[in-house]
Amino acid sequence: MPSSTLRRLPNSELHLDRMLDNTLDTLRAAFASTAARHDADGSFAHDNFALLHRHGLIAQVVPQAHGGGGANLAQARRVVAAVAAGDAATALVLTMTYLQHRAIARDDKRWPSAVAQQVFDSAVSEGALINALRVEPELGSPSRGGLPGTVATRTADGWRLHGRKLYCTGIPALRWLAVWARTDEPQPRVGVFLVPGPVDPVRGIRVIENWNHLGLRASGSHETVLDDVWIPPEFAVDIRLPEQWAPASASQVDADANADQQAWMVVLLGSLYDAVARAGFDWIREFVRTRAPASLGAPLATLPRVQQTTGEIAALLQANRALLDDATRRVDAGQPPSFGDSGLLKFTVTGNAIRAVELALQLAGNHGLRRNNPLERHYRDVLCSRVHTPQDDAILIAAGRHALA
Repeated sequence: MPSSTLRRLPNSELHLDRMLDNTLDTLRAAFASTAARHDADGSFAHDNFALLHRHGLIAQVVPQAHGGGGANLAQARRVVAAVAAGDAATALVLTMTYLQHRAIARDDKRWPSAVAQQVFDSAVSEGALINALRVEPELGSPSRGGLPGTVATRTADGWRLHGRKLYCTGIPALRWLAVWARTDEPQPRVGVFLVPGPVDPVRGIRVIENWNHLGLRASGSHETVLDDVWIPPEFAVDIRLPEQWAPASASQVDADANADQQAWMVVLLGSLYDAVARAGFDWIREFVRTRAPASLGAPLATLPRVQQTTGEIAALLQANRALLDDATRRVDAGQPPSFGDSGLLKFTVTGNAIRAVELALQLAGNHGLRRNNPLERHYRDVLCSRVHTPQDDAILIAAGRHALA
């Protein structure tokens, strides 16, 4: 049952929560049952997104006024964590769609209303996915600065885009591409150009299926080429002079929006990787409870060393929960953490998640490193947390400068 329908039922919030919990439990189990296969062959889990749409969860963050679930961060985080516990790659694609829906709803003064309506309507009716295409071979991540190599040329009837993007998460199923590009004007502007999907070589959108990563192998994060792709004029949804994107020149409204978006990104991604670590924790607890070597004559769980390491994992995950809960409450109260604090949250939560799975592997020994063991997959997936913006070096340099100022 779609989430928007659930929210209109004349039942108590507790009843609705239980219905959602039951749905998420079912989806978690379904996704977990196929995660290893999709990971092994790098295939995109289209069926997972069909299930998410069937339950109204792809449009969960779409405002209720547009037919969506109108989820706040706490609700979106709950869905992402449950999905990630089953299949982290599916959760990553869903997270990117949630972040784009949040940005569009928040930046309604910049996005043309008719265009925003199309994106929202497609999510509600079709389960349409959207993601930002930003990273390029020469530029790297735009968070490090520089003009994109992807160019938008103004024509009499719209815009034409040329460029190449890396790490286009979800590209096998994306309905909308929010492309970061610059104009070819004498004084270039930079921003978001919305390219409708699906992928179609005839229209000039070509995917190079070269995603062969250590982790999140089923995320479909392939390279995408835009070759003379036409879009109508209103699909240049937010383009500005480069300096107008700089934090120092942002208005208070833009600064607040940027802090909110950063916090949503950090909390959702943090919840995703925390959920992967918790899945690893579940596996190792079952393993040490049931593994009883003949030399010991009792389960591994009876050993003080195993108990101590298990307690250390529990402490790391407890810290994550407290940090994520606090940030979520602040965001939903309209008081998101600063950019610096969000960065430190990301650094701490993802570091704790990685360390938790490392400790689980220490307890598992060779068993945990077998390719058919979910713990091995969880470890590869959780390592990917390090590469999301902001990266650790940028976070710590900014924090150090602030502390020393």
